[in-house]
Amino acid sequence: MCNLGKRSPAGPESIDSLRNRSGFVGCGDGTRRPLAANAGDVRPEPLLAGIFRIPERTIDLAPENIRELFFDSTERPTARPVRGQKRFYSGEKRRPTLKTQVVVVRVRKRPGRGRERRRVRAVAVSPTFPGSTHDKKVFDRVGVAIPNGVVGYGDTAYIGTGLLTPRRKPRNAALRPQQRAGNRRVRRKRIAVEHGIGKIKVWRAAAERWRNPRRRHTLAMKNIAGLHNRMFAD
Repeated sequence: MCNLGKRSPAGPESIDSLRNRSGFVGCGDGTRRPLAANAGDVRPEPLLAGIFRIPERTIDLAPENIRELFFDSTERPTARPVRGQKRFYSGEKRRPTLKTQVVVVRVRKRPGRGRERRRVRAVAVSPTFPGSTHDKKVFDRVGVAIPNGVVGYGDTAYIGTGLLTPRRKPRNAALRPQQRAGNRRVRRKRIAVEHGIGKIKVWRAAAERWRNPRRRHTLAMKNIAGLHNRMFAD
């Protein structure tokens, strides 16, 4: 049975209103079943974006969110471009990729739930960048506005951005025990963003090679992040 579930709306529209406006609903088997005669007249991506409303720069934290932000970038393969192949070639993946910065926040455990697994919510998804763009350059170009009193965490690629990052090992030297202990504390915190990105990539649409026009990639990643929040963070 094809069902998106009945939950409280995350924005100005609910899933039910999306069904009525779009004329079709996506199914778990990868098909789409029309709910109206003009099912193909409306694309669902902009409608989903109006429901989930995942921002790029401005972050508003809900009261149940812990006031800590975790930054990281993720890459996905894409078709080899006809022009500008060097811009999209990723030295890490050794193939053309698209890069997206994801910001996640941890959600407080609900009372009376016992040993509930920690929930993470995607609160910002950046525009799409070529795979060769460094994470720090992505952070600088996006310009995420971190709210006052909120601590941001990143990996060593974010050194120099003002985020809390692990200390990099100096050349021809070793880190002191206190520095290694500090690195462990930061890594234990920022593992939340790895868990969040891993759950976003449960959807094959966020993990497999992108074959659609690149201009649609940002909207697709925002919608998938919104679906992640519905399933794993609400």
